[in-house]
Amino acid sequence: RSPRLKQAHPEPDVVKENLDTIDGRNHTMPIIYLSPSLQPFNKYVNGGDEQYYMNLIADAMEPYLRANGIQYVRSSRDMTLGQAIRQSNEGYYDLHLALHSNAAPESLSGQLQGTDVYYYPASVRGKQAATIIADNFKNIYPQPNLVKTVPTTRLAEITKTNAPSVLIEVAYHDNPEDADWIRNNIDRIAANIVQSLTQYFGLPFIDNPQPPRQGTVQTQGGNLNIRARPSRDAQVIGQAPNGATVTINGEWQGWDVISYNGIVGYVDSSYIV
Repeated sequence: RSPRLKQAHPEPDVVKENLDTIDGRNHTMPIIYLSPSLQPFNKYVNGGDEQYYMNLIADAMEPYLRANGIQYVRSSRDMTLGQAIRQSNEGYYDLHLALHSNAAPESLSGQLQGTDVYYYPASVRGKQAATIIADNFKNIYPQPNLVKTVPTTRLAEITKTNAPSVLIEVAYHDNPEDADWIRNNIDRIAANIVQSLTQYFGLPFIDNPQPPRQGTVQTQGGNLNIRARPSRDAQVIGQAPNGATVTINGEWQGWDVISYNGIVGYVDSSYIV
């Protein structure tokens, strides 16, 4: 972007002294554990499998997550379910999000359709996240009346994870219409899920992710505040000094989502060139 003229008035989001201490997790942007299916043996009608397509959705989610300042750690394809749960529990995540597709019992094979969003019944935050995800998913699934939340105590990624957890059964992979809908709507599904995450975390949704690029802090000599939300009233979670190089991941109404020195947050874009 082209340099902006320096402002003559006082710089309201620039401070002359360093921020003292940052109390880690309480003041940072949200971070999730993203867990796409580890089940390649669940085959789709007309080709492919659950692990393949859920990882495609996870791949498509990543640019939206970065643009919206939602940090993530993702399970790898060679993990077992136990290893993924263990990795999730070793961190401090604001949400554990599992991506799956469904299959009907053998007696009803190919006959069922719809989206199930599972959560632990005693988890207030898990239920809140599941409700938001299901409500938004109704906007893209062809039969919104078949999208529902489901409390469960039977799924390991719901019962054995420390973080609030949600498991999405996106649609039925043994049903031809559902399987084709998943194949043809990977990016749309990914964007919809991330939009729900921003709503859950109280963030604006940036719907046009761009490749990350470099920018330079340009102040009149002070440190630029990095904030947890795009507002001058939001918590300051870090600072970047004049001349610092930052990575710009997204833009929102005069604010940039940046990463700098391990901190992800919002800065006033008028101080980035």
